[in-house]
Amino acid sequence: MKQKLQVGIIGATGMVGQRFLLLLENHPWFEVTVLAASKQSAGKPYEDAIKDRWKMSVPIPEKYKQMMVEDGEQIDLISQKVDFIFCAISLDKAATKALEEAYAKAEIPVISNNSANRYVEDVPMLIPEINGHHIAVIDSQKKRLGTKRGFIVVKPNCSIQSYVPPLSALMAFEPETILACTYQAISGSGKSFKECPEILDNVIPFIPGEEEKSEQEPHKIWGSVQNGKIVNSNSPLITTQCLRVPVSDGHLAAVYVNFKKKPTKEEILEALNHYEFNPLAKNLPSSPEKFLCYMEEENRPQTKLDRNFGKGMGITIGRLRADTVFDYKFVCLSHNTLRGAAGGGVLSAEYLVATGYLFAKSL
Repeated sequence: MKQKLQVGIIGATGMVGQRFLLLLENHPWFEVTVLAASKQSAGKPYEDAIKDRWKMSVPIPEKYKQMMVEDGEQIDLISQKVDFIFCAISLDKAATKALEEAYAKAEIPVISNNSANRYVEDVPMLIPEINGHHIAVIDSQKKRLGTKRGFIVVKPNCSIQSYVPPLSALMAFEPETILACTYQAISGSGKSFKECPEILDNVIPFIPGEEEKSEQEPHKIWGSVQNGKIVNSNSPLITTQCLRVPVSDGHLAAVYVNFKKKPTKEEILEALNHYEFNPLAKNLPSSPEKFLCYMEEENRPQTKLDRNFGKGMGITIGRLRADTVFDYKFVCLSHNTLRGAAGGGVLSAEYLVATGYLFAKSL
């Protein structure tokens, strides 16, 4: 790319916003020109606004420390400085939806980490390797919004990105019933161990709203584009349980599945190891060298050992075996703040550049 796109991060002081900063520090296609957050943080250098809330394992990059934080609701001002935004701001759902639509109507594309627009029929919810073709509905969305270049694309919930990719590789065998139990890191709540003392020596068997998202969102990922809208799939039937566990990063899932066309174990391994995902999602700056990786060791994947596979953008799978109630069961793992949050957002933006939907305002 000859000219880097100028990008703003709305919600730059939160955990996902911080992860965006690290991923974009030396990005070959994107340059951060705006850091924005709440009114309380606005008007301060980023280092002062963040104070003791920096949660990453490496220091704040020098290039961001003295950048002045903007008020994320000052859309007219911010839209003059950016080609698009990543939105990870913490507002209620109605306010988030309104803010993202306002940016889009100001002709600023929005790559959202939030859930507010995930169920809008003409808003793609992307895992580029799996459903990149859903971006076709952006043209219909622009007509609805009355825009020429402004639109919204969302990233799915972090928990489903451990088990939806391997299940997507098995769709030829027609999964009918799925049980997924997810064991989710505390960073999924935007907290560190210091901020979440109740998790130490403990498991919390409830995460508000998580099971509903985990059961509903895969159907949009697996849906089809019809008449400018995404029509959700009707199957397979999915039920989930979501637990918060005392690990810093990484969501692990125990998955049980029945198939209409029951495969052999060897056929499942072949499908996982040679999944032909969307070729347009390969060779992007944030693409993992290998999307799905089956691990033969009987005690893998492990959250601490394997969450950073593929720089945190790959999915690891293991322990595939026959089950006494379901046809098969296995475990799988994804990094929730990389593949599941900021990294997935950056990859989606790269995919939109590669497919011609995201470009500099000057073009």
